Amino acid sequence: MSIKQRLKRMLRRLTPAEVASSELADAELARLEAQTAQEYAAAMVSYQDTRIKRLKVFLRTQVD
Repeated sequence: MSIKQRLKRMLRRLTPAEVASSELADAELARLEAQTAQEYAAAMVSYQDTRIKRLKVFLRTQVD
């Protein structure tokens, strides 16, 4: 393929199907990123719950 043909192919307008395919790939990537954030947030909630329990036990033993 010549340089002229490659340049022409890069500068052409995309078809609706090509645009839709690109948007689908973007949406799937965004969903994966959101799932990662959701998993991280759930882990942080669990971590903080455990920390709170530990600190409450510690404080109860200090008061007695």
